[in-house]
Amino acid sequence: MRYQSYAGLVWQCARCGGRAVALSVLRKAVEERTVRTLWVAATQGGIRSSLRCPSCRKPMSQASVGGSLPVTVDVCELCQFVWADAGELEQMPAAPPPAKPPEPDLPPEAKEALAMAKVEALSKRAREYGIEEDLPDNPVHAALLLLGLPVEEENFLQRQPYMTWITAFTITVISILAFFQMERAMNTLALLPAQWWRYGGITLFTSFFVHGSIWHLLSNLYFLLVFGDNVEDRVGHGRFVLLLALATLVGNILHIAFDPRPDVPCVGASGGISGIIAFYALAFPYARLQVAYGWWWAWRWWVFSIPAWVMALLWLLLQLLGVMEQISGFGGVSTLAHLGGALMGFACWLLWRREQQEL
Repeated sequence: MRYQSYAGLVWQCARCGGRAVALSVLRKAVEERTVRTLWVAATQGGIRSSLRCPSCRKPMSQASVGGSLPVTVDVCELCQFVWADAGELEQMPAAPPPAKPPEPDLPPEAKEALAMAKVEALSKRAREYGIEEDLPDNPVHAALLLLGLPVEEENFLQRQPYMTWITAFTITVISILAFFQMERAMNTLALLPAQWWRYGGITLFTSFFVHGSIWHLLSNLYFLLVFGDNVEDRVGHGRFVLLLALATLVGNILHIAFDPRPDVPCVGASGGISGIIAFYALAFPYARLQVAYGWWWAWRWWVFSIPAWVMALLWLLLQLLGVMEQISGFGGVSTLAHLGGALMGFACWLLWRREQQEL
């Protein structure tokens, strides 16, 4: 059975009393440090459990938390789901309860009207399948959603994503310097399909570091930082760089092979980052992302929480439409490079996932 706690939705076994909760729900009920300890223990190659995840049916990992009463729970890295036997959640240090604002001293009629309004609002939200009608309180997240960018709901890391940061810094420096001498940068660093072999073919990679505009640069940096840290955390620093390089190379090869404009230079990191996005969606398909939809003129917005695989599927459909446009000789974005990068991200996920299974 399932029930709604103050922290969120909880599934409970009627036979053994064990409970399953999403990691985001556990964070509201258990102190943050304990939840992070559980996640790191589960993702550092811990002991495989005989219990299968109630969502994806794959084996979970055991994770222990020390203290006066040590607790061992089962964690699914894929679904970010936690299973605790009966009584184990109560043994974990509880998170501070959410602060409740003092209720004003209202007459009985006003209190009744306020309660009815709250019930109506909850019913309406339930009918809308959990869609939020308000932007998040965090002003940074709200601004990103208004710009049409996805926002990650949870982000647990067990190592510092140094190569993601270094890559983002290098892209920023080279791109900003190129803005001051754009013609020279295009002649030197950009990929020209008709002359891809120039300078020994190095422009297949140097084009990754140059961008055509500030918005082009900022949007690529955002997707690199949001998804790159999790991918680097999963595969390690060296393989993260290898994935970026291979996705960039395959994306550019696909662009050279099928774009009908061989004399138009191609720049940007989006081919490599597409490989990161594809790998992220395959490695963390149930990670939750927030996206917003609305009308600026009415200042009315709806915030949707969707799993990463849904976002990736929508993104892939857009790329396929863009490829048709690009092959026809239109458009200023190389969706061919995006598609090639995504294919390499898929290939690396297949290869490295099999290696982990063999270990």
